[in-house]
Amino acid sequence: MKKIFLFGFLLVAVMVVHAQEQNNGTSYTTAVGLKMYPGALSVKHFIANDRAVEGLAFISQDGFRLTGLYEIHNDLGSVEGLKWYVGGGAHLGIWSDHWKTQYPERNAGVSIGVDGVLGLDYKIKGAPLNLSFDWQPSFNFIGYNYFESAWGGLGIRYTF
Repeated sequence: MKKIFLFGFLLVAVMVVHAQEQNNGTSYTTAVGLKMYPGALSVKHFIANDRAVEGLAFISQDGFRLTGLYEIHNDLGSVEGLKWYVGGGAHLGIWSDHWKTQYPERNAGVSIGVDGVLGLDYKIKGAPLNLSFDWQPSFNFIGYNYFESAWGGLGIRYTF
């Protein structure tokens, strides 16, 4: 828990330091925030005008899952700041003995798999905020093998 608090504190410090450099237009380079479902820390960074990488960190009392995604963004209609995106990536999860006991059919403590993503991304003009809504299906192929169709959801991020 102390590590999560420290990470949160450092995240806020970085946001304050870069507050004067924030982009209040309809595009951004980097955004940091939360993505709900399942409730992950999210960092998205554009490596080109239409290409981004996103890292997700889901942490619970039963373990954690780290996900890396490569996304291709394209304008959606004539709405300024609105884009659709598609991409893929991979994840690594490490789960506790409690989780393995609670779900004996998924008794592996490690899960590795591939992810896809399809969504909408909107940068609010005049505010350092980005909203996204996406679907992130995944398949575990190391550990307990299964298809997970319920990841994704609403993302709220601070842009700079």
